[in-house]
Order: sequence, then C-alpha cells, then structure tokens
Amino acid sequence: MELNEKIIQAIKEKKGFDIVKIDLSEMNAFTDTFIICSGASTVQTIAIFRHIHKELKKKYKIRGIEGENHGQWILLDYNDTLVHIFTEEIRKKYDLELLWADGKFTEYTYSE
Repeated sequence: MELNEKIIQAIKEKKGFDIVKIDLSEMNAFTDTFIICSGASTVQTIAIFRHIHKELKKKYKIRGIEGENHGQWILLDYNDTLVHIFTEEIRKKYDLELLWADGKFTEYTYSE
C-alpha cells in the first residue's frame, strides 16, 4: 500500500469525513498531492493526526507538522503529499478545494 492509500485508510479508521485527494502533479505545484479531510471537533482532528503519524512514522519520513496543538487545521508534510485535517468551520473558511480546483479530485466516503 502506498503512502496516500495509508493516509486515507488511517483517516477512515478514525472516522474522518469528506476525504478528498487532489492530484497536483501536472500543475508544477510545490507538492504532488493534497489529502484533505474533516473532523467533527478538535478532539477528533487531533486523534486523526495522531493516528496517521503513528501508522506512518516507521516507514515514512515527515518533514513537518503544524497546528497539532490547536486542532482546527493540522498540516502534515510528507514532501510529495500534504495532509490537511480541518474542523468543518475552518475548512469552509479556507476552501482549499476551490483554491486548487484545477487539480484532479478523488473523493472518498467512509465505509465500515
């Protein structure tokens, strides 16, 4: 399983929702992929972050983490993939999907 698949699986395991992967590789952007998801509260966004980090730290090097103490917008930088974990309110405010609308979108739904 590749990095992006592992991230999406970890998000689903903590019941993150509105999961979107945006492929930016053809846009000459600073990264190849955004993975964006929402959590119902800061407690859930922090749990999603911790789970992703725990599941991936043995195999993948993380370049940086931002926002993990506040939980409204947590960013994990895996170099070619940036993971954005938002509360619903903050996600609507910054609307990264609109900003990067020229990318190729894949949406994921939660399934047990």
